[in-house]
Amino acid sequence: MSTKWSVAGEYMEACSCNLLCPCIPQNMTTAATHDFCKVALAFEIETGKFGDTVLNGARFVMFAESKAIMGTGDWIGGLVIDSSATDDQVAAIGAIAGADGGGPLAMFGPLVSDFRGVERHPIEFIKDGKTVSVKIDGILDQEVVGIDSLSSEGECIVIDNTAHPVNKRLNLASAARNMINAFGIDWKDNSGDTNGHFASFAWAGEAE
Repeated sequence: MSTKWSVAGEYMEACSCNLLCPCIPQNMTTAATHDFCKVALAFEIETGKFGDTVLNGARFVMFAESKAIMGTGDWIGGLVIDSSATDDQVAAIGAIAGADGGGPLAMFGPLVSDFRGVERHPIEFIKDGKTVSVKIDGILDQEVVGIDSLSSEGECIVIDNTAHPVNKRLNLASAARNMINAFGIDWKDNSGDTNGHFASFAWAGEAE
């Protein structure tokens, strides 16, 4: 039996590529800055339901490491869900983030060949204007700062009409802090030169 769901909230990500990450303008068909891309995508659901399970306030982070050209697949992947989530919420988030979720994140499913499981840890997600941060003790510490637009006061430079699954319109940001240590994926660069994004999201789907 399939389950209908919908969620809306805020997301941020930072990766190992220099600003601007080549994956976005080239639709994952060109080489990353390094011989790999290591990335974390963090989500805070503000409102949502999976069937009868309410998801308001739930947080989760998707981790991935790919080869230089992301579109070729063969990714390592893993999922961390906030430890405050109930078992029903964990199951719902796992479905939404999975290959059979019927939503935008399902596009990652065929690319991940080595999924290393689901863990539960406390997740801190803070959005303060154009600064967004996420922290999982010993596992993730990232902060991205939006790049100011000179043509639209108070807003960031944005990238629009992308193929990104979260939102086709992303705020462009640099990562002031960028540490990943999860599922065998290790990365640290606090130079401020690596790529980041943040955006709101609103998805709906039907999980198998």
